[in-house]
Amino acid sequence: ELWCRMRVWEREAQFLIGNGYLEKVEDMVVDGHTVLASRLGYRITALFVDRFLGRIFEMPSAVFPEDLLKPEKQDLAAYAAGVNAIVEAQRTVALNYFADGSVNTACPPIKALLHIMAHGEFEGMGLNHANVRALFTREALLASDWYRARLEAKQRQDVALWTRLHADAQLARVSRPEYLLELVGTIGLDPAVLQA
Repeated sequence: ELWCRMRVWEREAQFLIGNGYLEKVEDMVVDGHTVLASRLGYRITALFVDRFLGRIFEMPSAVFPEDLLKPEKQDLAAYAAGVNAIVEAQRTVALNYFADGSVNTACPPIKALLHIMAHGEFEGMGLNHANVRALFTREALLASDWYRARLEAKQRQDVALWTRLHADAQLARVSRPEYLLELVGTIGLDPAVLQA
């Protein structure tokens, strides 16, 4: 309901963050222990409630009071326990990717994220390190060896297809090295599919 009442540009994360409608949840220390609350990402602010939820509710601040927006103000110990449970669940799930080896087939940003979730760091860097954050850009993903391998796998599959169908013109097209440039922007093909 809310999303359809927001303009397209109002839904952009940079707009929401830059104008104070979303705020980053920060880590905190509770009883001498670090609580990784930043794992929750961003949350809506009172300004967001007023500006956007006012399009649905007559008195949005009555529906979304400050202690609902910031649950740590209700019960800090319960909040910390909840965040710790989330972090532990993330760790458990991420470790499954290491146990079965599938972490090695993940795209670079997800691979880094799995390392951070399981071990707290990736190649000595935390989640907020600029090099880790840069992995989440389109440009970085398209320039990665992981993506190149997917495009090459897709090309090999297409060559095999057109060879099997005896379609010489298509086979010639997909066999050229330049064909990889045509594939940029597509999902490519998981190289493991060709090995199966």
